[in-house]
Amino acid sequence: MDDRGAEQRALFRRWPAGVSVVVAEVDGRRAALTVSTLVSLSLEPPLVGISIALQASLHELLRGADEWAASMLAGDQEHLAQHFARSVPPIALWNGIPVREDDPRLIVGAAGWVVARTIDEFRTGDHTFFVGEILSLEEGTAPDSLTYVHHMYKPV
Repeated sequence: MDDRGAEQRALFRRWPAGVSVVVAEVDGRRAALTVSTLVSLSLEPPLVGISIALQASLHELLRGADEWAASMLAGDQEHLAQHFARSVPPIALWNGIPVREDDPRLIVGAAGWVVARTIDEFRTGDHTFFVGEILSLEEGTAPDSLTYVHHMYKPV
């Protein structure tokens, strides 16, 4: 990464971003990653987007998945953000993680949930930007949400 990339990274670390865990599953293989790039793109049609690094373990699985899910983390779920941000071996990735009975891609207690179907993807430098059509969404009951700013997770 050149100086400009380091400057860009430093500047955007000062800009608060919501924290989500994105999950994709293909043929029984389920991968997840903490992201701060989940954005609402359009209301009509209902679209969201995420940016995933090419080298992320989730990247290729996401490209092969029919749909993916995002749990928008609650303010008290920093431990989950840290867990899915690390390179946890697949066999241990879901140990002790509370998932919803109706959809094991969704984390219990989140501020909200989105399930989307990828309708487009764009290679953008060292990332791919995935555009997802919202299939379902639900607001949780958590009193606050988790953000990431200045190298720290903070509830808001």
